[in-house]
Amino acid sequence: MTFDLEAPQEELAHEVAGVQRVGRRVEADVQTERALRQTGRERVTIGGVVYEPASVEVGEEIHRPPCCHDRAPSLAPVSLIRVRGTIHTMTSLEELAKRFRDFAGEATVRAPLYSCLSAAIADDPELVELLQAAPPEQQSPVLLFAAVHYLLLDGNSHELTDYYPNLVDPPRPANQSFGPFRRFVLQHAGDVATLVATRSTQTNEVGRCALFLPALAMLERRRGPLALVDVGTSAGLNLLLDRYSYEYAPGGGVGPPSTVHLSCGTRGAVPVPAALPRVAARVGVDAAPIDLRDDAAARWLEACVWPDQPDRFARLRAAVELARESPPLLIQGDAVDDLAAVINRVEADGHPVVMNSWVLNYLPEHRRMAYVAELDRLGADRDLSWVLAESPSQTSGLPIPTTPAPEHRTVLSMVTWRDGRRTVHRLASCHPHGFWLHWE
Repeated sequence: MTFDLEAPQEELAHEVAGVQRVGRRVEADVQTERALRQTGRERVTIGGVVYEPASVEVGEEIHRPPCCHDRAPSLAPVSLIRVRGTIHTMTSLEELAKRFRDFAGEATVRAPLYSCLSAAIADDPELVELLQAAPPEQQSPVLLFAAVHYLLLDGNSHELTDYYPNLVDPPRPANQSFGPFRRFVLQHAGDVATLVATRSTQTNEVGRCALFLPALAMLERRRGPLALVDVGTSAGLNLLLDRYSYEYAPGGGVGPPSTVHLSCGTRGAVPVPAALPRVAARVGVDAAPIDLRDDAAARWLEACVWPDQPDRFARLRAAVELARESPPLLIQGDAVDDLAAVINRVEADGHPVVMNSWVLNYLPEHRRMAYVAELDRLGADRDLSWVLAESPSQTSGLPIPTTPAPEHRTVLSMVTWRDGRRTVHRLASCHPHGFWLHWE
């Protein structure tokens, strides 16, 4: 049975409860599944989207309905939807709660506010359930935190602001923040749910440039000026690495004074360069690149920075201003399907270097494998380099040496293709935000 989304609303509501049309996006709640069972239908097609009983997760075009602002929302998950023929397995509340508990432990030192909040959220199913509105690969605690942070940065006045170190100085104690946090989330439940369902984490962490710089300088000395291709570029801020200044300890300073100054602790024989590498061309590719001329887009980027780290917040704002003065070329495209065209665009200007950092964990494993295969194919026809900073435990299938047990640290690596032959170099372990670099 197929229902026409343009049919009179009362007819549609009679057949399938809880389905709304918002612009061209179809949204559904758990009533969709109930309606299927009540009407005895095996499937319903609405606006080209097929709903049918199956244990599934919300797909890319199916999200929760906007919740009313004047009442607490219903947070029941959309549990039985098939979208575009692809089934996504729903992440259980128990697994999501575990992610909040794990994050609470991981964030204790660098993000005490998020650590305290995450520990409390893990025991609050109503808040945990909010993450089920996100696509499976985005169901991370930091997405919920970014949504709340965005609303605070957008000028929503609330007592919760007093607990955010990047917004007030001094902040109130983090261990007293959960009550205000919960009240804020429920007060803005519709906006929070919409952001979680439609946004993705965009941590364009400029601190990672301090990790890339030694590797890129080595390549520039050997191969000449570089043509950088940043995959998963977000707003393209890492493409501007030659416009920042650096201080390695030990190792010394690199680059002229800049409004973006990056400090990095070192261990081992880190090849700190004497000068910034020459960059002849730069281009970023992203499924949803951020246009920093859009204040709301820039605000989302800021919201993805942890508020406990005002240093990161300040340098991001400084990098955004630099990018607005002279923006890099950003292309909307796919990491696999569009990689060849992007490399072809810049390789005449310099040695092509593909970069990515904390991007490949967001790709399904089969797409990660396709990404590596595409690099191998491209490297067979040209000299090519690939510099990456990724966590082996979250990026299975990469050609990077790792430990038998899951390796949760971030590993900096370089893969080169010379005359069609691939060579893998594991260079260092490092902090995911570039605070330290331990050469191996």
